Amino acid sequence: MLDILSKSLLELPLYFTDANKRIFGIYLISAIALSLPVFIKVSNTKSLPAFFKFLFPKNIWLHESAIQDYKLWILNKVLKAFLFGPIVLTMVPIALGLSSFLEISFGNFEPFVLAHWQIIAIFTTALFLVDDFTRFLLHWILHKVPFLWEFHKVHHSAKVLTPFTIYRSHPVESYLYACRMAIVQGIVVGVGYYLFGATLSMYDVLGANLFVFIFNLFGSNLRHSHVWLSWGDTLESVFISPAQHQVHHSNNPIHFDRNLGSALAIWDRLFGTLIKASAAGKISIGVGKYDAGHDSIVSIYLKPFSKAFKSLKINK
Repeated sequence: MLDILSKSLLELPLYFTDANKRIFGIYLISAIALSLPVFIKVSNTKSLPAFFKFLFPKNIWLHESAIQDYKLWILNKVLKAFLFGPIVLTMVPIALGLSSFLEISFGNFEPFVLAHWQIIAIFTTALFLVDDFTRFLLHWILHKVPFLWEFHKVHHSAKVLTPFTIYRSHPVESYLYACRMAIVQGIVVGVGYYLFGATLSMYDVLGANLFVFIFNLFGSNLRHSHVWLSWGDTLESVFISPAQHQVHHSNNPIHFDRNLGSALAIWDRLFGTLIKASAAGKISIGVGKYDAGHDSIVSIYLKPFSKAFKSLKINK
């Protein structure tokens, strides 16, 4: 038990060196760089001290809600190690099982004869698209199913946004996302292996899917921040901008359940949930007038269970 605890805590600094983590150092640096033109536009100054005050206001970074996020980043890491390790689904058996099922159902398939770079491009793109869509779909379900919303509400109960708000999630939600990722990767890898054989591989940058790396490089950390960065109406029809995700966190009911996508806005367009930053107006962050009651770490962990089961009784 002590080994698991110490290992979990020692892994936390690695978040800043892992390209698959949102707070990877290069992503944070790119977010700072993208904040500069926003700062110049709103402040009409190029003062470096003023820029850092703009980036790191005490009323946000030292807000009680932000401090909860820092604690949850640490505590959730430990809880995942203790609770999810033995029971979370893993990609490899799903991929192998699906590949075997396809062979049994349709017989041995002669892999497509394509250039290696073409196979890599197809697999990398397919993995990104399926992952992004299923991420959107699970997010949509978390908003629409009252029982699950009580757990997702933890994330929306943030009263200020910082890059660490990405780690403000209930363990139940984290488990669902972990299983989703394993299933999606297992399916794409399994189908890919069946169609293309052992030559399957992915374009990556420092171990991260190329498209994920690009998405994170272009301001993913500003999604949870006070820096309003819009891509403009044209690009926001295709990609979710940081400003659009901030609208998703708005406490205004007309913004609820909007901009549910992660990287691509096309899923929101298909589901009728897209709103562009230019149409949002001024926003405030939170869950609206119905406060979630997440005033402590204990209530963040326990209250969703009681409210979720109450929602089942109400909907009977």
